[in-house]
Amino acid sequence: MVLTTVDVRSSLNVLGSILQYLAVPLTLPVVVALVYGESPTPYLVTIAVSVGVGTVLAQLPRRRIHDREAFLTVSLAWLSIALVGALPMVIEGTGVFASPINAAFEGMSGITTTGATVIRDFGAHSRALLLWRQVLQWLGGLGVLLLATAVLSRLSVAGAQLMETESRTETVTKLTPGIGDTAKILGRLYLGLTAGAALVLLGLGAIGLAPNMTLYNAVAHALTAIATAGFSPEAESLGAFSPAVQWVTVVFMIVGATNFVLIYAVLRGDIGRLRNSPEFRFYVGVLLTVSLLVTGLLFSNRTIAGGLEPTVRHAVFQTASIVTTTGYASTDFNTWSAAAKHVLFSCMFIGGMAGSTTCSLKALRWLIVTKSFWRDLNVAAHPRSIVPVRLGAEVVDESTIRDVYAYTLVAFVFFLVGTVVLVADGERANAPLTEFEALSAAASMFFNIGPAFGRAGPYGTYDGFARSSKVVMFLLMWIGRIEIVPVLVLLTPTFWRR
Repeated sequence: MVLTTVDVRSSLNVLGSILQYLAVPLTLPVVVALVYGESPTPYLVTIAVSVGVGTVLAQLPRRRIHDREAFLTVSLAWLSIALVGALPMVIEGTGVFASPINAAFEGMSGITTTGATVIRDFGAHSRALLLWRQVLQWLGGLGVLLLATAVLSRLSVAGAQLMETESRTETVTKLTPGIGDTAKILGRLYLGLTAGAALVLLGLGAIGLAPNMTLYNAVAHALTAIATAGFSPEAESLGAFSPAVQWVTVVFMIVGATNFVLIYAVLRGDIGRLRNSPEFRFYVGVLLTVSLLVTGLLFSNRTIAGGLEPTVRHAVFQTASIVTTTGYASTDFNTWSAAAKHVLFSCMFIGGMAGSTTCSLKALRWLIVTKSFWRDLNVAAHPRSIVPVRLGAEVVDESTIRDVYAYTLVAFVFFLVGTVVLVADGERANAPLTEFEALSAAASMFFNIGPAFGRAGPYGTYDGFARSSKVVMFLLMWIGRIEIVPVLVLLTPTFWRR
C-alpha cells in the first residue's frame, strides 16, 4: 500500500496568505504611534516580517484543502499569529517585554482572547502597544467566530457540529449558499457591533456619564468587549470607569457571547428566534441564576460598600465577565468571600453560546450533557423506553452526544493535568502556588478566561509565575482556544500518512 503524507505545502500556502493580511491591522498601531508621537518602528518591522514570510509561503503550490490540511492550517495559524503578534512587544522591549517569553505569552493571550496579562506597570508601555493588544484580541474573536462556523463544524470537531443541530434554520452554512458569503456576513456583523459599541461608549463620555472615556478608550474597549476578550489599556480594567460604562459593557459582553446567527436573525426582524432557541434560554438562565446567587452572597456579607446598586452591578458584571469568558474586572473580586469566589470559579467552565466569540466549554455542550444525562436517568427507570435527546424540534445524533461527552472529559483532563504541572513547576522554581491559585490559573488558561485568583487575580499579573510555567500556559491557551482536537490530531502517526 502506498502511503501519502498530508499536503503540508498547501497548509503553508494558506498560512502565508493569512500572514500577508495581518499587515492590514498592524497599520492601526502605526497610526496611533504617529498621533501620540511614539515610535512606529516595532509595527513597521513586524509588517515587513509578516508580509515577507507570508509572501514566501504563499508561493508554495496549493491543492485542494482536505480535512487533514485544515487541522494543520488551524493549528499553525493560531500559533504563528501569536508569535508575530508578540514581535512588536519584543522590539519595543520595555517593562516585562524585555523577556521574549513574556511577549509570547501576551501574544498568545491576545489572539486566543484569553486576556491574561504579564504587564505590571501599564504606564511603562506605549499607547500604540497597548492598543495593539486590543487589536490582536479583536482579530482572535473574529478568527474563532469564522473558525467555529466554517471549519470546526464541518470537521465535526469536539461536538462543534452541534451548531447545526439546534434547528435547521439556524445552520450557519445556510445563511448563504457559500461559506465565503457567510464569512462576509459574519465579518460585517462583527465589525458593525464593534463600531456600535465604540460609539455608545464615546457617547457616554460626551454626555458626562463617563468622564475619562476618550476616543482611545472607547475604541480600545469596544475591540475587546465584542470579542469577549478582556484586555484593557487601564490597570484597573473596567473598574477605572463609571457605573454607566460598566452596565453598558455587561450588554456588550452578553451580545459578544451570543450566537451570531441568532443576532443576524434578530437584526432581520426574526425576534422569535431567540425565544425558540433552547441554548439561548439556557445561556440567559445561567447568567440570571448565577448573578442572583452572587448578589445574595455579596449582600449577606456586606462585601461591597455603597448599598444595593454597586452590589448588584459588580455581581452582574463579574458573572457576565466570567461566564462569557471576557475577563474584564469592575472590582477586585479577590477580596470577596470564599463562597462568592468559588461560584465565579465554577463559572469558568461554562462559556457563552456556540457560534460566538466566547471560549470555555460553551452553553450548548452543557445543555446536551444535561439533557442526555436526564435521558439516561429516565431510561434507567424505564429500560424499554426510547428517549431521544432534542434541541427544539431536532433530535441530536448519538454520535454528536458521544463527541460532546468525549470533549468534556478530555477538557477536564487537560485542566487537571495543567493544574498539577503548575503546582509542581512552581515548587521547582521556588515560586509555590496555593491549590486554589493553581486550579484557577489552569482553568483560566485552558478555558481562555483571563484573570484567576490570588497573584493572577483581576488586578494582578501572571508575571510572577516561573518562566517554564508561562510556557505551559502558552500551550494551554493555544490548545484550549482551538478546541483541543486540531492540535492533538497532529500528534497521531496516522495523521501524517494515509
